[in-house]
Amino acid sequence: MATISSPGIGSGLDVSSIVSQLVALEKAPLAPLQTQASSLKTKLSLYGTIKSQVSALGDAAAKLAGTSGWNTASATSSNSAAISVKASAGATPTTLSMQVQQLARSQTTTSTSVATDATIGSGTLSIQLGQWSGSSFAAGSADAVDITVADTDTLTDIAAKINNAGAGVNATVLKDANGERLLLNAKDTGLANGFRITASDDDGNDADASGLSRLAFDGSGTTGTIQTQSAQNALATINGASIETASNQLSDTVPGLTLQLSQVTTSPVSINVVIDNDTIRSNVQAFVTAYNALNTTLANATKYDEATQTAGTLQGDSTAVGLQNALRSMMRSYTDGGSYTRLADIGISLQTGGTMTLDSTKFDKALTSNFDGLKNLFTVNSGSTTSDGFGRKIKTFAQGLLDSEGTLTNRSDALQKAITRNSDEQTKVTDRATRAEARFLAQYNAMDAAVAKFNGLSSFVSQQITLWNKSS
Repeated sequence: MATISSPGIGSGLDVSSIVSQLVALEKAPLAPLQTQASSLKTKLSLYGTIKSQVSALGDAAAKLAGTSGWNTASATSSNSAAISVKASAGATPTTLSMQVQQLARSQTTTSTSVATDATIGSGTLSIQLGQWSGSSFAAGSADAVDITVADTDTLTDIAAKINNAGAGVNATVLKDANGERLLLNAKDTGLANGFRITASDDDGNDADASGLSRLAFDGSGTTGTIQTQSAQNALATINGASIETASNQLSDTVPGLTLQLSQVTTSPVSINVVIDNDTIRSNVQAFVTAYNALNTTLANATKYDEATQTAGTLQGDSTAVGLQNALRSMMRSYTDGGSYTRLADIGISLQTGGTMTLDSTKFDKALTSNFDGLKNLFTVNSGSTTSDGFGRKIKTFAQGLLDSEGTLTNRSDALQKAITRNSDEQTKVTDRATRAEARFLAQYNAMDAAVAKFNGLSSFVSQQITLWNKSS
């Protein structure tokens, strides 16, 4: 008898539908697992947002936790075209009177003209940095740099070799109606950064104005290269005290200030350094803003909306609720800061719902009338995290939450593990349903084949009985 190839043909039953329904029963546990997986992933994503906002709050607190966040200063110059000034953290509020008698400059030289693209001669140029005193030269500590010149090299080739040698000078080729000249200038300004160029000329004469020696400068005036500008230091006075520097930029003369000298002055220039209140105010506002962002996220995630009867994603989540309560409690806590002990003392208050507001009038009064007390409220180190300054305690609290064993890290890790377990359970259900489907099909196909066989036998018997009756 032929094998049944389509389920149900032999028996007349809808085997495919029956097996499909049985498999659906096997897969029934998938629906709650998928719902659970979606919830876990949403929670994990939300905890990612919370961790990011805790990190932002910690960074904002860190700016206020140390003295550097309060030592911001701004500086102005009464003549910025002559002397510009920039203040960095740690600059002391002060007023300086400054004059510039001389600007620092670098040594420059120029050679005599040669025909455009002409060769110069072969040999070696030796460039030595140091200091000139009249026609006398004192070599500096750096070794001389040798430049090998071929007899096919033009001024352009020689300039490129000098620039690539790192000899402390820059080379440029100047072209005009008379031909080409080699211009050299020291990379750095100042007396100690002058340079001397000696030639070892293959024509046998190292000190004449022909061959390679025409590019030499040794102060003798016998070669073809002359000095067009001598090196010199900057000379200035600050509050009447004379200073001398190799650079026109003074970065360590006055702690915390960078002074750029651009012009010789004819009258005193006033440099004023004050505490940068705008930056401090901005840092405190950033702290308030970072806290409010985190508070809003936690409030929305843990609330229950009576109107819509909808629970927040983390409603009832002990970690989120605990964090929310701990933050609000911390913002209401005290410090051993001295004249100010609470955030409310300087105009930062908690509103209904946990949001913080900054009263600019009250804060500015504290900033201008009691700066040290304001700073201590955030920076004081009492020896106890509960009474430390708010910058220090919030910074420490945020770090603890985000550490490898911190509360938020552990909660995120737990959610990730739960998602992995859920995925494994879904795989098990799917595999079990696949095996069941194969088993059901095999069973129903076997039944189908048996019914088909019995139906065939019944038909045969009926035919024989009919034949017997005709014979009778």
